[in-house]
Amino acid sequence: MTKEQIIANFDPSQPGLADATVFGLPFSADQSEIIVVPVPWEVTVSYGAGASEGPEAIMDASFQVDLNHQDFPELWKLGIYMDQAPSHWAKNSEKYKGLAQPIIEALEAGEDVATFPALQSDLDKINKVCRELHTEVKERVLHWVKQGKKVVLLGGDHSTPLGYYEALASQYENFGILHLDAHMDLRIAYEGFTYSHASIMYNALQLPQISKIVQVGIRDFCEQEVDVVKASNGRVKVYSDSDLKAQEFEGKNWKQQCEEIIAQLPQKVCISFDIDGMYPWYCPNTGTPVPGGFSFEQAAYLFNLLADSGKEIIGFDLVEVAPGDDDWDGNVGARMLFHMCGILAKNNGLNVGQKIQF
Repeated sequence: MTKEQIIANFDPSQPGLADATVFGLPFSADQSEIIVVPVPWEVTVSYGAGASEGPEAIMDASFQVDLNHQDFPELWKLGIYMDQAPSHWAKNSEKYKGLAQPIIEALEAGEDVATFPALQSDLDKINKVCRELHTEVKERVLHWVKQGKKVVLLGGDHSTPLGYYEALASQYENFGILHLDAHMDLRIAYEGFTYSHASIMYNALQLPQISKIVQVGIRDFCEQEVDVVKASNGRVKVYSDSDLKAQEFEGKNWKQQCEEIIAQLPQKVCISFDIDGMYPWYCPNTGTPVPGGFSFEQAAYLFNLLADSGKEIIGFDLVEVAPGDDDWDGNVGARMLFHMCGILAKNNGLNVGQKIQF
């Protein structure tokens, strides 16, 4: 059937189709405007585990998301398709995460990994396989970009988008990252891992095409990261959770804060959303939860303002969703993924329908 015929025969008010793609949508990759590239990876996890299971948890929970989104009621008609991650990504994640744990334990015991040849060899292997993953992610993203698709990344831990940023850097000479997170992620080769989840924004800064990183909700950082910010000459702008809350308590509303945040960004913007940027009750099983944060609605409002700001959203990643004993984290992740697809589509001139007014 053609896409038009599928739309005419599909009832969005009914439960999603069990054999369909993400959100229960009936479209093939060719028929979909947005492709979600899942990256089930968490090799360098240093605290809580589970982020590699995030894409599957979000996929499972997505079938319970009502498609009649108030802001984007016709988003579903554009088609959102979940790509199939190569099987060796998850296998390598599990294998090399096992190799990483003794290295982390040695460091926590105050040992110098370089004095243990076996551990140093494993560390070198991990850095190598992480680099290979980023190259493969870049190639996968560009595969879809060349077919005219809007491509987004779904982690995995926060190390996973580096190849995605490299793909964007091959397409755009200048763009910024709107980074929502509890952490700066500016550590240099954290725990010896060049491509640690805690080093993603430091590694992003090595791409000259990324002219600005604007961080929102930050509430946990080390001295080294502060030094990186100060040495960036304004290339990294930080809106800490503490400062945002203090401004709020003193009368500055969220709309005003969002407008200031957006004004800091260059014309082209990629969003990087670590789910732990939100209050921990939204993501209780994420790897490194920190008290404080912002609400689901605050994040959605910021994204809505960005979509209407005249800036160009060129992509986004959503990372660090880790399922627990229930499907809550996946549920929150699926709904945020749907909303972010909506703002990406709307900002890029695709028809998402008119907001439903009550």
